[in-house]
Amino acid sequence: MARPILLAVDDDVSVLEAVVQDLRRQYGATYRVMRAASGQAALDTLAQLKARQEPVALLLSDQRMPGMTGVEFLERARDLYPEARRVLLTAYADTDAAIRAINAARIHYYLNKPWDPPEERLYPVLTDLLDDWKAGYRPAFEGLRVLGSRWSLNDHKLRNFLSRNHVPYRWLDVTASPDARALMAERGLGPEQLPAVLFSDGSTLPQANPEQLAARVGLRTQATQEFYDMVVVGAGPAGLAAAVYGASEGLRTLVIEPEAPGGQAGSTSRIENYLGFPSGVTGADLGRRAHVQASRFGAEFVTQRATGLRIDGQYRFVQLADGREVSSHVVLLALGVQYRKLAIPGADRLTGRGIYYGAALVEAASCKDEEVFVVGGANSAGQAALHFAKFACKVTMLVRGPGLSATMSKYLIDEIERTSNIVLETRTEVVEVEGQEHLEAIRLRSPQGERLVPATSLFVFIGAEPRTQWLPPGIERDEKGFVLAGPDLRCDGKLPESWQEPREPFLLETSIPGVLVAGDVRHGSVKRVASAVGEGSIAVQFAHQYLAGF
Repeated sequence: MARPILLAVDDDVSVLEAVVQDLRRQYGATYRVMRAASGQAALDTLAQLKARQEPVALLLSDQRMPGMTGVEFLERARDLYPEARRVLLTAYADTDAAIRAINAARIHYYLNKPWDPPEERLYPVLTDLLDDWKAGYRPAFEGLRVLGSRWSLNDHKLRNFLSRNHVPYRWLDVTASPDARALMAERGLGPEQLPAVLFSDGSTLPQANPEQLAARVGLRTQATQEFYDMVVVGAGPAGLAAAVYGASEGLRTLVIEPEAPGGQAGSTSRIENYLGFPSGVTGADLGRRAHVQASRFGAEFVTQRATGLRIDGQYRFVQLADGREVSSHVVLLALGVQYRKLAIPGADRLTGRGIYYGAALVEAASCKDEEVFVVGGANSAGQAALHFAKFACKVTMLVRGPGLSATMSKYLIDEIERTSNIVLETRTEVVEVEGQEHLEAIRLRSPQGERLVPATSLFVFIGAEPRTQWLPPGIERDEKGFVLAGPDLRCDGKLPESWQEPREPFLLETSIPGVLVAGDVRHGSVKRVASAVGEGSIAVQFAHQYLAGF
């Protein structure tokens, strides 16, 4: 396979030469560095590379060029290589133009000239961007293949698991591809054995599920120790933050996560208001970065589902789906939430067969040139609508309220209004879904009455519910199942009977000493990524205080 390409563009020969030399010095062993002396010449080069199906990882362009500015070039280059990282090289006076280009051309970063020393002002930025590109790059390969059907819930779960864990695979849809059906017959597989995973060594895993597949693709499914200082249940933003701070401060830290790092935020197509990411960051990238960071500090991750929690003196035991237990002095519940299900006729039967909860980004390519419906008016729904608008011919947002201003951030509302193939229908709700093998139509109710609309893809964002049914009765929860902590534990001025300590509970401590809670699952939490990260970080300080009592 050809090495991925870094393309530098500048009309100033001396500057272009300096850029190329710096790029080759740092990245020449892994990437091929190319140059172009104008925006048009660079577009011609990209067209040739596209025709040869060669990968392009990075475009680094000067802003002030005759004929075509750097912003114009980067914007046009998106059509050829939409996944390539785009960096604008500017003079200080062009900073405002560069910031505007973050929205207009979706550039990923801008750098001011001069960039000396490159070890401090160039390489850290480019290395970070290239790591992001590599995480999403899917080269041609004869490795993992998934045989399945677009209209199968198990197939959807399997592909979502692989995608969110950044495991490269090729999906073959037997309902649409004759080649997939031929391969299915070649391997002697029947419809009841799908989804099936085909490995590069020739072996086949029929009726595959994420739990079976985890170990086969290199994910750890068993803890290496029996005891830890802190066990974190859930690898969303709160759990990942706790893993980073706990491991970096010397705590033996285990993170238990059944799906993938990032939690619900990990399925978000783009978070644009998170501090430090001016051009936005996908939830998957944010989760991947935090996972790598926590692992580097020594945190351990296992792909398992927690099924129980028991207390034995100063020890807390987390029971796992495979029957094993791990023990610790401190447990942090960072369980996150799950989207509320549609309570309408047909919804349960068609879940995973056209009805999806959350962004389900793995289904985006399947929706190409179709109409997609998005239910909900909060930020997650807006982000999903913008993402699906890149693939679908039309995205219709269905909102029960009179508009988006009360539930969605202003920057998302503005971007939705600028996107021509997104349509907003207010005071509208789905009251029924229809279809045999998959979703075929939805019935909508609005002030104008009811109507039946053809539909094959419906993505639902209608509020969230906590995943706390498996917790022991001693952990106090509110009427909706969210976990109570700190001052919220007091009822009529009294702490619950399960609290046997002479001290007051810590701010994020539940009704059982040494069991903390952080993030969306906590009663009264602010449902934002930044606040979840903050709570996860703070929880580690309470863990230290609790451990100091031993």
